[in-house]
Amino acid sequence: MRVCSVAGCPTLYPDTEGSRCPAHRRAADRARGTATQRGYSSRGHKVFRSHVLTRDPICVLCGVRESTVADHYPHSRKELLDMHMTANDPQHGRGLDKQCHDKHTAATSPAGWNAR
Repeated sequence: MRVCSVAGCPTLYPDTEGSRCPAHRRAADRARGTATQRGYSSRGHKVFRSHVLTRDPICVLCGVRESTVADHYPHSRKELLDMHMTANDPQHGRGLDKQCHDKHTAATSPAGWNAR
């Protein structure tokens, strides 16, 4: 068992469920917005994802696991949009497995899309 990582929350929950208790995890998901609100449900993004995963069927970081995530690289989707570039151009992507993607995202943008 572990204690929720949100300051002041004394909730205990199973150690296998991440760093936040279920209530704080749901609140964080709501604040994050839906895939549509974040711009990931458009036809353009679906084409981007399809092209990147076809080009990179194996994770380009570990070279072992199947790619399941089309990661924007070397710039994040947000950075590409801020630079007025086409975020859905496959040249701005690479195929990663979920584990490598989550590790990379945690290291490079721990606050996620809302970070400024």
